[in-house]
Amino acid sequence: MLDLEENKRKLLDIKERFSSLEKTIGRIEDLEKELNELEHKTLEEGFWNDTKKSNAVLQEIKSVKSKYTGLKEISQNINNLLEMNDFLVLENDEELSKELEKSTNRLEKELEKLETKMLLSGKFDKNNAIITLHAGAGGTEAQDWVEMLYRMYSRWAVNNGYSIKETEYLEGEEAGIKSVTAVVIGENAYGYLKGEMGVHRLVRISPFDAGGRRHTSFASVEVLPEISDDIELEINPDDLRIDTYRSSGAGGQHINKTSSAVRITHIPTNIVTSCQSERSQLQNKETAMKMLKSKLLDLKEKENKEKIEDLKGVQKDIAWGSQIRSYVFCPYTLVKDHRTGYEVGNVEAVMNGEIVVFIEAYLKQEVKK
Repeated sequence: MLDLEENKRKLLDIKERFSSLEKTIGRIEDLEKELNELEHKTLEEGFWNDTKKSNAVLQEIKSVKSKYTGLKEISQNINNLLEMNDFLVLENDEELSKELEKSTNRLEKELEKLETKMLLSGKFDKNNAIITLHAGAGGTEAQDWVEMLYRMYSRWAVNNGYSIKETEYLEGEEAGIKSVTAVVIGENAYGYLKGEMGVHRLVRISPFDAGGRRHTSFASVEVLPEISDDIELEINPDDLRIDTYRSSGAGGQHINKTSSAVRITHIPTNIVTSCQSERSQLQNKETAMKMLKSKLLDLKEKENKEKIEDLKGVQKDIAWGSQIRSYVFCPYTLVKDHRTGYEVGNVEAVMNGEIVVFIEAYLKQEVKK
């Protein structure tokens, strides 16, 4: 039986947290006014003539509308559930009480999701994310681990309303994946996934070991923001080497009979990007070039350089052995993030894409720094 007094305290706590959040994001009335002003701009004469400016306004409209609708919906739900709680104090209804309990728990999760979203304030947090996974030493065992991680991120993406566009896929010799690159498409994809960058360690009884021995495998995860077209980055064409080759991948689904796949090498830094997923060589070249710009911009900002020409060789951000997270299947089950100390015992749930707790823990820790 639902404790109505306890449930009301929970709702009042949610209301207090909501008020704090509103101070951070902005009052609903102010957001509505800002949204109306932005939408009015789209009606101005000549608005669509300047593509760069119009795209910036449309992006701002999308961002403000997301905040406005999110806050308004939660505010309405808080008031509705408080009224329902007060009604049930006077008129007991078992079915309605069950519905109130479910709705209160759902509301709390919606608020937590919005609170986490507000932690995303980085320069490129709103962008799509380019995620690349590489197998470490260990052959088939490590390649199988990459496939497991790729499935985990794919599940997380789909479960959270994102789509995935695979651009490069190199299958393992016996099983698994040697390396894979994909773009996670949707608002704040990079903001949520940026903390996944680093080395991921697996401990388990290997299915590839006839002796049933325990193995430790490593895989690296690189996460970069996909650079939008409005960001200008000058690259000397003479610094690029462009090669074409035939696509290849698992189960024949990536195989192409023509040399449509494209690999671009930025000679001064030796940064390489490639794409084989598009229908034409031109489209693959455009996608590979976009990924190259993302990598060069990331490197430029890390080295605090103004020009691409001033960049040094490839900087290795990931050192084997300095894992950010461990996934243990045997002799016990545990997933532990070594940066935040957050750990979960249900390793199967994590491998099925339930990584939001690790994402939230990382974002909250970064805000405190």
